[in-house]
Amino acid sequence: MTQKTPQPTATNHRAFVPVRIAVLTVSDSRSLAEDRSGDTLVARIAAAGHLLADRRLLPDDRAEIADQLRAWVADPGVDVVISTGGTGLTGRDVTVEAHRDVYEKEIDAFGTVFTIVSMQKIGTSAVQSRATGGVAGGTYLFALPGSTGACKDGWDEILVKQLDYRHAPCNFVEIMPRLDEHLRRK
Repeated sequence: MTQKTPQPTATNHRAFVPVRIAVLTVSDSRSLAEDRSGDTLVARIAAAGHLLADRRLLPDDRAEIADQLRAWVADPGVDVVISTGGTGLTGRDVTVEAHRDVYEKEIDAFGTVFTIVSMQKIGTSAVQSRATGGVAGGTYLFALPGSTGACKDGWDEILVKQLDYRHAPCNFVEIMPRLDEHLRRK
């Protein structure tokens, strides 16, 4: 009888690899002092052992949001961007469009998994979220809704695991060095 190769687990021998995360809050009505959703993400990022690379608050303006995302993508000190706010269905909600203006590849399943998580918490109201994720220039970009509950769900149920190099069977960190391999000479 042949033995299977043991699969790595969350407690395998890999060392934790902190990543540098920028947080963007999109809001026409809040200031950084009133930004509970951004505060929630910043606290969770620190508790997980990651580094806060930058934090900003911008109005619901597609071009401004996309410009900030591009600036972070170009910054070698930023590995991941998480935005909160502007993912709904109203006319001012343009964060998803701004993200998609920047993406090279969309992580389609991120929105799907976020919806599954949300369904367990808020039922069919989850259909109103347009959470999204993608990659550009070797940087991960994620857009979460603006509520603290949505930020907790997105972080606690998806991102804390996928941004942990020790998470098995696979995670975003282990493929990070290969995200921009198409840009390198062969």
